[in-house]
Amino acid sequence: MRNFREYDIWKSGIQITKAIYLLTNKFPETEKYGLITQIQRASVSIPSNIAEGSGRNSEKEFKQFLHIAQGSSFEVETQLLIAQELNILTENEIQEILNQLHQLQRQINHLIGLLK
Repeated sequence: MRNFREYDIWKSGIQITKAIYLLTNKFPETEKYGLITQIQRASVSIPSNIAEGSGRNSEKEFKQFLHIAQGSSFEVETQLLIAQELNILTENEIQEILNQLHQLQRQINHLIGLLK
Protein backbone atom coordinates (compact mmCIF):
# COMPACT_ATOMS: atom_id res chain seq x y z
CA MET A 1 0.00 0.00 0.00
CA ARG A 2 1.23 3.49 -0.88
CA ASN A 3 1.55 6.30 1.66
CA PHE A 4 -0.37 9.20 0.10
CA ARG A 5 1.31 11.70 2.43
CA GLU A 6 4.59 11.12 0.60
CA TYR A 7 3.22 12.18 -2.78
CA ASP A 8 4.10 15.70 -3.86
CA ILE A 9 0.85 15.83 -5.82
CA TRP A 10 -1.12 15.20 -2.63
CA LYS A 11 0.83 17.93 -0.82
CA SER A 12 0.20 20.32 -3.72
CA GLY A 13 -3.48 19.46 -3.66
CA ILE A 14 -3.66 20.32 0.04
CA GLN A 15 -1.94 23.67 -0.58
CA ILE A 16 -4.28 24.50 -3.45
CA THR A 17 -7.30 23.62 -1.32
CA LYS A 18 -6.05 25.87 1.47
CA ALA A 19 -5.54 28.72 -1.01
CA ILE A 20 -9.04 28.20 -2.43
CA TYR A 21 -10.62 28.39 1.01
CA LEU A 22 -8.75 31.60 1.79
CA LEU A 23 -9.68 33.08 -1.58
CA THR A 24 -13.36 32.19 -1.33
CA ASN A 25 -13.57 34.16 1.91
CA LYS A 26 -13.54 37.20 -0.40
CA PHE A 27 -16.58 36.05 -2.38
CA PRO A 28 -19.91 37.83 -1.87
CA GLU A 29 -22.42 36.21 0.48
CA THR A 30 -24.73 35.61 -2.48
CA GLU A 31 -22.29 32.94 -3.73
CA LYS A 32 -22.35 31.00 -0.45
CA TYR A 33 -24.45 28.17 -1.91
CA GLY A 34 -23.25 28.60 -5.48
CA LEU A 35 -19.72 29.13 -6.65
CA ILE A 36 -18.14 29.01 -3.18
CA THR A 37 -19.48 25.55 -2.44
CA GLN A 38 -18.63 24.26 -5.91
CA ILE A 39 -15.04 25.44 -5.95
CA GLN A 40 -14.35 24.32 -2.39
CA ARG A 41 -15.74 20.85 -3.03
CA ALA A 42 -13.80 20.49 -6.28
CA SER A 43 -10.56 21.57 -4.59
CA VAL A 44 -11.06 19.12 -1.70
CA SER A 45 -11.66 16.39 -4.26
CA ILE A 46 -8.13 16.72 -5.65
CA PRO A 47 -6.09 15.51 -2.65
CA SER A 48 -8.95 13.30 -1.45
CA ASN A 49 -8.95 11.25 -4.65
CA ILE A 50 -5.17 11.02 -4.66
CA ALA A 51 -5.31 9.68 -1.10
CA GLU A 52 -8.15 7.27 -1.81
CA GLY A 53 -6.51 5.97 -4.96
CA SER A 54 -3.21 5.39 -3.21
CA GLY A 55 -4.96 2.97 -0.87
CA ARG A 56 -6.32 0.83 -3.69
CA ASN A 57 -4.89 -2.56 -4.52
CA SER A 58 -4.02 -2.09 -8.16
CA GLU A 59 -2.31 0.46 -10.34
CA LYS A 60 -5.37 0.47 -12.58
CA GLU A 61 -7.56 1.62 -9.67
CA PHE A 62 -4.97 4.18 -8.58
CA LYS A 63 -4.89 5.60 -12.11
CA GLN A 64 -8.68 5.91 -12.13
CA PHE A 65 -8.57 8.02 -8.96
CA LEU A 66 -5.75 10.11 -10.40
CA HIS A 67 -7.94 10.78 -13.43
CA ILE A 68 -10.74 11.91 -11.10
CA ALA A 69 -8.32 14.19 -9.22
CA GLN A 70 -7.18 15.59 -12.57
CA GLY A 71 -10.78 16.27 -13.56
CA SER A 72 -11.36 18.08 -10.27
CA SER A 73 -8.32 20.26 -10.93
CA PHE A 74 -9.86 21.31 -14.25
CA GLU A 75 -13.13 22.04 -12.44
CA VAL A 76 -11.31 24.33 -10.02
CA GLU A 77 -9.55 26.08 -12.89
CA THR A 78 -12.85 26.63 -14.69
CA GLN A 79 -14.54 27.94 -11.57
CA LEU A 80 -11.72 30.40 -10.93
CA LEU A 81 -12.09 31.67 -14.49
CA ILE A 82 -15.85 32.00 -14.02
CA ALA A 83 -15.25 34.01 -10.84
CA GLN A 84 -12.93 36.26 -12.83
CA GLU A 85 -15.51 36.67 -15.60
CA LEU A 86 -18.11 37.63 -12.98
CA ASN A 87 -15.69 40.21 -11.55
CA ILE A 88 -15.62 38.42 -8.21
CA LEU A 89 -11.87 37.90 -8.53
CA THR A 90 -9.19 39.63 -10.55
CA GLU A 91 -6.63 38.01 -12.81
CA ASN A 92 -3.95 38.91 -10.27
CA GLU A 93 -5.87 37.15 -7.49
CA ILE A 94 -6.16 33.87 -9.39
CA GLN A 95 -2.87 33.76 -11.29
CA GLU A 96 -0.78 32.07 -8.60
CA ILE A 97 -3.39 29.38 -7.96
CA LEU A 98 -3.72 28.81 -11.72
CA ASN A 99 0.05 28.36 -11.92
CA GLN A 100 -0.09 25.85 -9.07
CA LEU A 101 -2.98 24.01 -10.74
CA HIS A 102 -1.13 23.79 -14.06
CA GLN A 103 1.94 22.40 -12.31
CA LEU A 104 -0.20 19.87 -10.46
CA GLN A 105 -1.95 18.83 -13.67
CA ARG A 106 1.42 18.15 -15.29
CA GLN A 107 2.56 16.13 -12.26
CA ILE A 108 -0.62 14.04 -12.21
CA ASN A 109 -0.28 13.36 -15.94
CA HIS A 110 3.31 12.29 -15.39
CA LEU A 111 2.36 9.87 -12.61
CA ILE A 112 -0.48 8.44 -14.69
CA GLY A 113 2.04 7.85 -17.48
CA LEU A 114 4.39 6.04 -15.13
CA LEU A 115 1.60 3.71 -14.00
CA LYS A 116 0.70 2.52 -17.53
